[in-house]
Amino acid sequence: MLNSYLAQTGQLLQNPGASTALYSTSDLTGYINRARSQLAAETECIRLMNTLTLTFGTQVYSFSSISPATTGTAGVYNVRGATCSVASGFVWLSPRPFPWFQLYYLNNPVPQTGFPTTYAQFGQGVNGSLYFNPVPDFPYTVMLDCVCNPTALASDADPEDIPYPFTEAVPYYAAYLALLSAQRMADAQAMWQEYQKFAARGRQLSNGAVNPAQYPQQPNLVRAGQLGMAQGGAAGG
Repeated sequence: MLNSYLAQTGQLLQNPGASTALYSTSDLTGYINRARSQLAAETECIRLMNTLTLTFGTQVYSFSSISPATTGTAGVYNVRGATCSVASGFVWLSPRPFPWFQLYYLNNPVPQTGFPTTYAQFGQGVNGSLYFNPVPDFPYTVMLDCVCNPTALASDADPEDIPYPFTEAVPYYAAYLALLSAQRMADAQAMWQEYQKFAARGRQLSNGAVNPAQYPQQPNLVRAGQLGMAQGGAAGG
């Protein structure tokens, strides 16, 4: 896949042959991997059910403690949901904003221990962290719905973690970074607009048309009514 990205990015940049190349292969590879990481974070297109083992008396866990379901990801950006193992099944854990969690749970000189029912994310990005309450009294297993960061591509044999059609946006972001490095701001802006278009198309094509509001990053279907905007077809007075 890396060779395909390099060829597509070179075409967008109209990069000449090796004797007069304006952008080196190593630079373009770096831009491509930066583009992939940014795309995965923005569109949340890499989602995995990973596991985290809670230990007795430990309330805070870094994202690096999460065991990946596959070796094809470099880390976790954020956690969208969590369930904790009970008997032969799992129980949903309630997510809370960290300020709420801090006020009602961390504001306690004698923390409660027991089966965790609530969690909150504190650290951000790949350095993120999760707080659980009550403090675990047993080595529970938690299943986490994670948005993940793809591993960098070093050769064409490396697997691509980003699914199609989101991959269509990668060359445009890479070209945008390359043009920024050349101080070609107008051209860079044009590539940025194309990237946004293809990233949005990737999300649109991946979300079903039935009950669209249940899918990630779907526009608010009732925003016009919330803003008091006139609706088409309304009866006249």
